[in-house]
Amino acid sequence: MGDQDEGGSESTGERIDAAEREAARRRLLDRAEAERIPATETTRAVPDRRWRHGR
Repeated sequence: MGDQDEGGSESTGERIDAAEREAARRRLLDRAEAERIPATETTRAVPDRRWRHGR
């Protein structure tokens, strides 16, 4: 019984590292979402006139 559970337990440093990684992941996702271009702006059809010259 003691301080450690069966199967191992995380030390305080490991918990802090995990929390820092999660915070960094959330910051990256928030930044990516802020810079995201809506799909409606990227899927507009633009005529490609290069193919009309051969017809």
